[in-house]
Amino acid sequence: MSFLGRVFGNKKEEKGPTTAEAIMNLRDTENMLIKKQEFLEKKIEQEVATARANGTKNKRAAIQALKRKKRYEKQLQQIDGTLATIEMQREALEGANTNTSVLQAMKAAADSLKKAHQNMDIDKVHDMMDEIGEQQDVAREISEAISNPVAFGSEIDDEDLEKELEELEQEKLDEELLKAGPSAAADLPVPVEAAADKVKGKKIPTKVRKEEDDQDMKDLEMWAS
Repeated sequence: MSFLGRVFGNKKEEKGPTTAEAIMNLRDTENMLIKKQEFLEKKIEQEVATARANGTKNKRAAIQALKRKKRYEKQLQQIDGTLATIEMQREALEGANTNTSVLQAMKAAADSLKKAHQNMDIDKVHDMMDEIGEQQDVAREISEAISNPVAFGSEIDDEDLEKELEELEQEKLDEELLKAGPSAAADLPVPVEAAADKVKGKKIPTKVRKEEDDQDMKDLEMWAS
């Protein structure tokens, strides 16, 4: 660019190719050079055949063929070096292109994450998690309270239950005695002091109990006769 052009800005700098375009151009150049390699290899084979054919008949023609073969070999060697350089450039561009895509994706993800967190306050998040923990504790306590059996009838005294059980046993013994008759009644063991022999926690006198037993025996004899 001229001095006047740089001062007045009459010309604009041309924008270079993108990374993808540069990679494509390098691939096209590689393909072209590979084709030229194949052409030179064929030419070398032809010159070798010419030198062999004219080795004994036309020495001058054979030497000229070998000279052309040397030039072709030199060109082939140059193409090999050029291909190696182009391959390194292409691999570097492909790596840069991959890195660019990765960085763009990471930047987009970072921007999205920042946008998602812009309305969040870390202190409020901690407070909310504390509240959730407290409510979970309350729910656990409620579940434990519901699962524990309620002590219905806890006012019932065990002594009263034992007395009731003794009465039931005495009634069962009396029924068996009535069914068995007077002969079996004599063989039955004397029952333990029953709850019926007690009135308000006091024992009935022995005389009264004996009269009741005699009356029971009379009733049994009348029933059995």
